Amino acid sequence: MAKKEKKQLSIMIIEDEQDILLLYKDYLLSRGHKVLATSTTANEILSDYDRIKPDIAIIDYKLPSEKNGIDAAIQILNKYPSAAILIVTAYETVKKEIARNTFFRDKRVEILIKPLRLALLESSIINIVNK
Repeated sequence: MAKKEKKQLSIMIIEDEQDILLLYKDYLLSRGHKVLATSTTANEILSDYDRIKPDIAIIDYKLPSEKNGIDAAIQILNKYPSAAILIVTAYETVKKEIARNTFFRDKRVEILIKPLRLALLESSIINIVNK
């Protein structure tokens, strides 16, 4: 008997460090998920999101444009209030910033602190999507 298949998720990854981006992508693909869009900036984030409507967006906090991960998350959530977003950052202060911002109350947004274990990345994704 095959064990129950877990849901294949469609995922979008925004991460400015190419090696980390590829690490996340390769790992999530190996776990049976679909990575439908990747980018190293948040410049096209809304048009990419509109086009693919992923189950979840993984967004690095620190990005090389004017927009950081929180700005990008707000942009998506303004249009798609039920979007699931995972913000990945090396900065503990980002957790406080999100906690203080009432905009994020009742939203499906979580923060993971780098460096992170890949198994934690996947379990966090599944938790947020199922919220």
